[in-house]
Amino acid sequence: MAPKTKKKTKKQIIQEAAVRLFRDKGYSATSMRDLADAVNLKASSLYNHISSKEEILKNICFENAHRFLDGMKEVESMPGTATEKVESLLRLHIRTATGDAASVMAFNDEWRHLTEPLLSEFMALRKDYESRFLALLKAGMQAGQFQNIEPIIALHTIFSSMRWLYDWFQPGKKLTAEEVEEDIIRMLMKGLAKT
Repeated sequence: MAPKTKKKTKKQIIQEAAVRLFRDKGYSATSMRDLADAVNLKASSLYNHISSKEEILKNICFENAHRFLDGMKEVESMPGTATEKVESLLRLHIRTATGDAASVMAFNDEWRHLTEPLLSEFMALRKDYESRFLALLKAGMQAGQFQNIEPIIALHTIFSSMRWLYDWFQPGKKLTAEEVEEDIIRMLMKGLAKT
């Protein structure tokens, strides 16, 4: 007998609908009425579950930021080389982008719509993650595992090379998520490796 799946709360259903709307229309163009229609509620009833559109964006951004930071902490604590740790982080990025594309898209593209103090809090989490990733790249360079290139260029090239994934990858197409992951890992790790 299959295990029972936990029933989603109305708030979770609203957030999932908002993620899809942000992906399809953009945050600015999505209205509370659009959101209410997407979950079959009257606009006035929506406010019983959420206070604003920004509350949803905040949840999406902070949930994803913590997902990546939790992954970073796990990678930092594991034994292994900088090469192995960077590869683990790349896999985290790829699996997140192919497994939760709409949420990652909103996280990557719509965070600029956060207002203060949320924007500063989000940017601090993002900076923390980036500086820790940068430290792993530098460690790999110092250990002779990675090419001696400007670490900040390596960091942003890696991030940029995976930003298209959430927009392009569709389950059930020619390539599986696993095949996409292996191709990206092979290409990026080869590009970093000292020959």
